[in-house]
Amino acid sequence: MNFTRLLCSVALLLNATLAHAQGFKISDIRVNGLQRVSAGSVFAALPLNVGDEADDQRLVESTRALFKTGYFQDIQLGRDGNVLIITVVERPSVADIVIEGNKAISTEDLIKGLKQSGLAEGEIFQRATLESVRNELQRQYVAQGRYSATVDSEVVPQPRNRVQLKIKIDEGTVAAIKHINIVGNSVFSEAELVDEFQLKTSNWLSFFKNDDKYAREKLSGDLERLRSYYLDRGYINMDIASTQVSISPDKKSVFITVNVNEGHKYTVRDVKLSGDLKVPEDQVKALLLVQKGQVFSRKVMTTTSDLITRRLGNEGYTFANVNGVPTPNDGDHTVDITFVVDPGKRAYVNRINFRGNTKTDDKVLRREMRQLEGGWASTYLIDQSKTRLERLGYFKEVSVQTPAVTGKDDQVDVNYTVEEQASGSITASVGFAQSAGLILGGSISQSNFLGTGNYASLGLTRSEYQSKYNLAFTNPYFTPDGVSLGYNLFYNKTDYSKYYDDGYSYYSINSYGAGTTFGYPINETSRLNFGLTVQHDTISPGTYSADEIYDFIEREGKEFTNFKANLGWSESTLNRGVLATRGHSQNVNLMVTVPGSDLSFYKVDYTGQTFLPVTDSTSLRFHTKLGYGNGYGNTDGLPFYENYTAGGEDSVRGFKSGTLGPRNTSATGNYASEGQAYYADGESEAMGGNILITGGAEYLFPMPFIKDTKSVRTSVFWDMGSVYSSKCYLSTTTNCGTVSLDQMASSVGLGVTWYSALGPLTFSLAAPIRKPEDAETQIFQFSMGQTF
Repeated sequence: MNFTRLLCSVALLLNATLAHAQGFKISDIRVNGLQRVSAGSVFAALPLNVGDEADDQRLVESTRALFKTGYFQDIQLGRDGNVLIITVVERPSVADIVIEGNKAISTEDLIKGLKQSGLAEGEIFQRATLESVRNELQRQYVAQGRYSATVDSEVVPQPRNRVQLKIKIDEGTVAAIKHINIVGNSVFSEAELVDEFQLKTSNWLSFFKNDDKYAREKLSGDLERLRSYYLDRGYINMDIASTQVSISPDKKSVFITVNVNEGHKYTVRDVKLSGDLKVPEDQVKALLLVQKGQVFSRKVMTTTSDLITRRLGNEGYTFANVNGVPTPNDGDHTVDITFVVDPGKRAYVNRINFRGNTKTDDKVLRREMRQLEGGWASTYLIDQSKTRLERLGYFKEVSVQTPAVTGKDDQVDVNYTVEEQASGSITASVGFAQSAGLILGGSISQSNFLGTGNYASLGLTRSEYQSKYNLAFTNPYFTPDGVSLGYNLFYNKTDYSKYYDDGYSYYSINSYGAGTTFGYPINETSRLNFGLTVQHDTISPGTYSADEIYDFIEREGKEFTNFKANLGWSESTLNRGVLATRGHSQNVNLMVTVPGSDLSFYKVDYTGQTFLPVTDSTSLRFHTKLGYGNGYGNTDGLPFYENYTAGGEDSVRGFKSGTLGPRNTSATGNYASEGQAYYADGESEAMGGNILITGGAEYLFPMPFIKDTKSVRTSVFWDMGSVYSSKCYLSTTTNCGTVSLDQMASSVGLGVTWYSALGPLTFSLAAPIRKPEDAETQIFQFSMGQTF
């Protein structure tokens, strides 16, 4: 029964029951038929009260008011003397909502949408609302390109005036784009223009990218990209005349046609500045990317506006507004561009706030701030502070907002929101390394110890060939201006005869010592490091140790105490402390044993990497490690146990760790005493050398189907490098005397690094493309936990 028919029924009823009545004064109001709706709700909606005069008109108005509440499906008014009797039939309530067949839109989202529309369990059921919701769902599926989708509803009566709603959905399939046609273009080919679209016709990659699935929102974005393509190439009057989207009869294919009017190409005739610049005009002109004679580009114009805005922001004019206003000259197809500068008031920082740092103390973040409270709000300093937070390596994400202070037109708050790493700065040493086997122990290192920003490491680690005891601590802000202080204690016992099954110069070495390091900041991106370490080493040759090891022990002995002084310089402009994608870093370090040491030698090391963006989500990484060491004074060459090695995860992937470089001839028996004779058996063993050259290139890209790109890195890589010795022994067969490219290993492959809760996990699959003589390959390599 619809609303009009109900009103007619009420009118007839009133005419029948109140015929010839001139009205009456209501002495009481009685409501019959209520079940869930309270009487108070009826009286609140009823425009009549006890004591009011009732007539036909007012009774009809009362009926209409009660129907508007939506609670009732039938209303009858009657009179018993001067008592107004209202008899109602309530609408049923929703007992249950059952949704079937949905996948593209989750049931939770559908229930939430129904509730917002007024359909929920316990609510009054109205069929009009259900029909409206059904139509809206149909429209949503069409917007997703699911033209064959159907949405049916069924109302099932239940006891106690309730109903069950059944919504049956057949989502169908997303219509695939079969053709994109651009009409009216003559300057650019259809292929060039369609290449700007995110929507694509079906191709062999569409299964992974889903870029052939039509969606109205995606098409709107593509049309804007098409418009920008023309505007950035001088076609200032380009217009999209119309767009047609056609559906095949089976509703599985989509055909898109875009009609364009290209217009003429415009060049820049003049560039002007207007407004209050606030900074020297020559500094603003230096930021003008738009020059006379250039082809007009909206992108270049807006980029120039952004540069000027940021320059004003660096001076505290945070609310500056710079607009590039193009004025076309249709006669000669030129355009005059005026940059209108409205600096607004200089803004000052009221408060700097931090959010999301549940583990890290506020002071750790605040000491990285270059923007100060009370000073004018500098865009450069605010962004620099954000970059310093990202470089700490504690946070997966850092964002900043500068909202205006309520009631103030010259003050802003600076709010930094951080997302801390799931573990991020914690690396447990419990794990497995392919080259070392099972690693057991309780060693743990944390670069953000207890949220203080200090580095701490303590524990015991044991593997098949090595035992390590360590205690280390570094305070990066030993002084308020950023001078760092670190110290460490260590004991290492290594037996290389258990490290490799074959192919290595066997010996064992026990080392213990302590050291301290000072770091001094030079500027925002670089610092100097000074350190001193005292280390005691004890060497024991193995059954098949190389001749050079016996020779070294005969000359120098088996036990040494050395004092190692370090001087280093480091620089980093990386955008993040963990898994960076932009910027560069480099480190130079000189280590030399000082007077009082048993051995005299030095080592110079250089490590560098740079990231070059390719797209918003991909980049190229170039990296290198170089090293040179030698003896001085009475020490003949670099001690063999200080030699560089190459190969493995952190070096040249695809080759077994430590097996690249000089190889020697092992002896047949143990070294006993000075002058004892020994004879080589001719078996080749890796020895390492005093010259290290490694490097390579990687193409970094996001892993498919993984949303968290901040903790996972995927790359295609090319590695190369080896180790050389500047001194040739009689038994040395390769990589000695000179650096030879013929003996440099190289490989290509695929690598994955995941910064997990247990620390970094690395995997690589590599194929050697240049294999030096006697080099040992290892196609698949991985490690997790602390790497060795």
